[in-house]
Amino acid sequence: MTFRMVRPARVALASAFIALAFAVLAGCSFQPEEKIWEISGPVFGTSYHINVVLTGDQEKLETLASGIDEVLESVDASMSTWREDSELSVFNQRTDQSEWISVSAGLFEVLKKANEISRLTDGAFDVTIGPVVNLWGFGPQARPEQIPSEESLARALAATGFEKLELRADPPAVRATPPQYVDLSAIAKGYGVDAVARFLESEGVEAYLVEIGGEVRVNGRKPDGSTWRLAIEQPVSERREVNRVVALDSRAMATSGDYRNYYESEGRRYSHTIDPATGEPIAHKLASVTVIADDCMTADALATGFNVMGYERANEVAVRENIPAYFIVRTEEGFETHQTPAFSSYVTQ
Repeated sequence: MTFRMVRPARVALASAFIALAFAVLAGCSFQPEEKIWEISGPVFGTSYHINVVLTGDQEKLETLASGIDEVLESVDASMSTWREDSELSVFNQRTDQSEWISVSAGLFEVLKKANEISRLTDGAFDVTIGPVVNLWGFGPQARPEQIPSEESLARALAATGFEKLELRADPPAVRATPPQYVDLSAIAKGYGVDAVARFLESEGVEAYLVEIGGEVRVNGRKPDGSTWRLAIEQPVSERREVNRVVALDSRAMATSGDYRNYYESEGRRYSHTIDPATGEPIAHKLASVTVIADDCMTADALATGFNVMGYERANEVAVRENIPAYFIVRTEEGFETHQTPAFSSYVTQ
């Protein structure tokens, strides 16, 4: 994912998800009917699609659209590595990171969660891997003309390590063993989903689906009383195809895979997902992993960490921690799927 300036949203009735209209007769009057309305727009170099269950109150919808833009702009201004003036970029550009540096509550929340997932995945998820990501051409800098040398990778990798970031809760602050370049692209999108969800709830919206670049969080139910149904994609780059459908109620889901963001050089494909242990793009057989969690920030980070670990290691952690996870693995015969026991209750087909 990338971060860029948020632009104004548009509001429309979600044609793909329109619920059956209904009215309740009360004497000679009708109650306003609820429908699923979509609010969408570009953000973080991708797009967002938000479905809310409301009556057709245009003023309310416009208020929500404006508020969503403000929320996402705030996340972008805090956590983008594509904006030189963002809160995170200012930290990354500091020559002295060894003293406590005050940070916003949101940035602290994301860094705290990132540290938690780093420890859970034994360092497979690591937000300090930014310099190595940039070296491979998946950051704000241009793609390199040639594959990084072993020497340049070793130098970049030596400066990384999630344990080199230290957090202080009160007041929120961070310091590091410099130099550190923090890249939150594998967790900030999920945080953005959660931030929008919190905003909608503060505005009295009880049923919604928030999706940013494929990461999703839902709450409540659709007007007909059914749960939100979400598709897990087949991990192929040349077409859109459904592998599995799940039903969610008050949960979040995120998927990480190597089939969308990659490039090829001299006959080899290089994934955008970098293994912090080696400094190289992942090259195992796990094509994608989907994680369900209470919040999207956790699902987003876990999916990335599990994707780095590969199926065997990730499945061991997910089963041990009772995490709902779904793995799609490449084999010589095609794709093979696996799911943890905690995931099975969400599958509809």
